[in-house]
Amino acid sequence: MATKRLFFALWPDDRQREVLRNAISPVAKLVEGSAVYRGNWHVTLAFVGDVEERLIPDLQEATRWILFEPFRMRFDRAEYWPRARVAVLAAQTVPPALEYVVESLNLILKDFGIAVDERRYRPHITIVKRARAFETQRLAQAAVVEWQGLELVESVLTHGSRSYHPLKQ
Repeated sequence: MATKRLFFALWPDDRQREVLRNAISPVAKLVEGSAVYRGNWHVTLAFVGDVEERLIPDLQEATRWILFEPFRMRFDRAEYWPRARVAVLAAQTVPPALEYVVESLNLILKDFGIAVDERRYRPHITIVKRARAFETQRLAQAAVVEWQGLELVESVLTHGSRSYHPLKQ
C-alpha cells in the first residue's frame, strides 16, 4: 500500500513570501548553514507522518469542519533551536485563532489514531538548516502576515533533500 508523508501548514502565497523575504533574507545571510529554499517556507501546524494514500481524502474532509478565522501573525525574532540545529523566524505570541486551529487539528489526528506532539506549540518558519548557534535576535523589521487557511502538505525526499507540495483541498 502506498503512503505519503504529510503535515498541515500555513502555506504562504507569493505576496506573503515577499513580506517574509524582507525579514528572512538579512538573517539568513548572517547565519552559517544551508538556507531553506523560499518555496519551502511554511508554518507547520501539525505533523501527520506517513499516511496511506487511501486515507488522505478522509483526512482532508475531517479538516473542512474547522472554523478558520483569518488572523495576523507577527514574526519578530530569529532563534537558534539546538536540538534540530536550525535557525527559525519565530513569533513571540500565538494568536488565539491559531491556537484553536492547532488544537482542532490535533483532535482530528487523534481520531485517526495518529500521535500528536504534546509540546507547547511554537509557530515558526525554518530559514536555515544545519545552522551554527547564535543568540536570539529581535528583527529590525518584523514580518506581519495574514493567514486565510491551512493546507495539507506532502513532504517528498528527492536526492537527499526535501521539497514540500500542498495537496489542494
